[in-house]
Amino acid sequence: MEHIYSRLADAVVAMSPDQVAQLARQVIAEGRSAEKAITQGLAAGMRRMGEKFAAKECFVPEVLLASKAMYAGFDILKAHITSEPQSRGRVVLGVVQGDIHDIGKNIVKVMAQAAGYDVMDLGRNVPVATFVHAAGESGAALVGVSSLMTTTMPRMGQVVEALDKAGLRKQVRVVVGGAPVSAEFSRRIGADGYAPDAHGAVLEFERLIGA
Repeated sequence: MEHIYSRLADAVVAMSPDQVAQLARQVIAEGRSAEKAITQGLAAGMRRMGEKFAAKECFVPEVLLASKAMYAGFDILKAHITSEPQSRGRVVLGVVQGDIHDIGKNIVKVMAQAAGYDVMDLGRNVPVATFVHAAGESGAALVGVSSLMTTTMPRMGQVVEALDKAGLRKQVRVVVGGAPVSAEFSRRIGADGYAPDAHGAVLEFERLIGA
């Protein structure tokens, strides 16, 4: 019989919160590891969804439904975690000031959390100073900045400049993303990385943080 952790991953990909919750309860009832159920089941399922999203085999609504399924299991399993999960690094995420489009950022958040990163979500319409303050106060290793509007893209460069002026650029990497953003734009403003989608964002986090 297929292992229950694999079945959990399949249920996440199937976007079935009821099935995920049922399997999560079974994990607890059978005395299995909640940590492994999260990493080898829920997180593995979200990674597969990220790969499918990057390959355009699924789209935003499906990813959001899969994340809902993942959290249905996580809410059950988290009370049974016996050890503190090892974070791969703290990441600050936000949409630049003037832009309220945050679906892409929300997907990056889910994918990053599933990959084991500690995510501080600043939300949307975030002032440059807030990015800098959050990065400094939280000890973040990386700041992810998104924009879906060409009119607000220049603020991404302002975030990079402000982090530099605050003396944070040596320890904080910056990844930018969003529909109008390109790798060339990323290089031009001095960012450390560019991600075309949520799966790519997590790969950039891994490359830059080295975790």
